[in-house]
Amino acid sequence: MKQIENRADVNKLVSEFYRIVRKDDLLGPVFNHHLTDEQWPPHIEKLTDFWVTSLFGEACFKGNPSQAHVKVDKNLNYGMHQDHFNRWLKLWAATIDSLFEGALANRAKDASQRMAMGQFAHVYKKRPEDCKH
Repeated sequence: MKQIENRADVNKLVSEFYRIVRKDDLLGPVFNHHLTDEQWPPHIEKLTDFWVTSLFGEACFKGNPSQAHVKVDKNLNYGMHQDHFNRWLKLWAATIDSLFEGALANRAKDASQRMAMGQFAHVYKKRPEDCKH
């Protein structure tokens, strides 16, 4: 097994992960509804930037994940649930474990746990009161 060493490794991880996500019965419809085939390549690059920033501390990511998740939740008629985040986490950890080992692989799994909890809490907080179910 290889360790995550550089941007190419992160891109490999992100690309493989979202290849799996797009085929997943729970997550695939969500992601594929919000991104066209043409939008995926730049989205993969943006997500690679995010994880490069998170894992290596290189400030290359520009964006607002919280705002993006709130928008997706609204477009799903406030139907984003903890199950979505749990599946995302399970697939993320499995993808990491299939490709990498070591400190940065573990950091990517640990960071994803914190991010998922924070993102779901933020999405829920931003819902209209009558949509908090």
